[in-house]
Amino acid sequence: MTKKFIKEVEIFTRHMRDPQNAALPDGIESRRISLYSELIFNNIENLISKSFPVLRDITSGDDWNIIIRNFIKNHKSKTPYFPKAPLEFLKFLEKKQIGIKIPKFYLELAHYEWIEISLAQDMRELCFDNVDKDSSLLDGIPVVSPLTEALVYNWPVHRISSDFCPKVKPNELTYLVVYRDIFFDIGFIELNKVTARLFQKLQTNIKKTTRDIILNVAQELNHPNPDVILNGGQEIVQELKNRNVILGVKK
Repeated sequence: MTKKFIKEVEIFTRHMRDPQNAALPDGIESRRISLYSELIFNNIENLISKSFPVLRDITSGDDWNIIIRNFIKNHKSKTPYFPKAPLEFLKFLEKKQIGIKIPKFYLELAHYEWIEISLAQDMRELCFDNVDKDSSLLDGIPVVSPLTEALVYNWPVHRISSDFCPKVKPNELTYLVVYRDIFFDIGFIELNKVTARLFQKLQTNIKKTTRDIILNVAQELNHPNPDVILNGGQEIVQELKNRNVILGVKK
């Protein structure tokens, strides 16, 4: 490629990213190139809106267009693949170069919606080859689905909507498990601090039985009646199994 050609491409792409401020390429009718730039904007805006529906819903049209335009204009993508654009959008938000004032929970909400996208796009399928789905959960070594994400947020991102946009950060953290089930549906389970600790131990466990893990949590809590924790923990792990978060126990 000649230097002239490279220069022309740079001018063209610069105008595509920022048609209001970048110079027009030579020899191209303004009406025609405006159609190209509008098409690019609309395609990217449509993809991002569908990927982050709650984020889009709580953002006014004018503010959303400013965000998308700044994303196109300023963000240097690390991937040429269109399905990866939502991740690039999240990286753009993390750089805090949005151009407008946004709610304090905005980035956490975007991350939460991105996790749902990443699980939906994950090419893996749940495998039960080395899993016993029928034996006692308490007495076996639990197998946690790889298609799960344990998340901790400052804001209740799973509840945010156009009808609920909190202005004050809650005193308590929000603990969530987001998962994909055998039907490829995405779901979430809200946990409290204790059950989040239990799930963390379940995820990292290699050799202990579910019973041992629950009793270990009871010991950490210094609970006077470990059977209470055991009974509550048993209900929780059964619910996790019903949701395909726990697949069963090791064979």
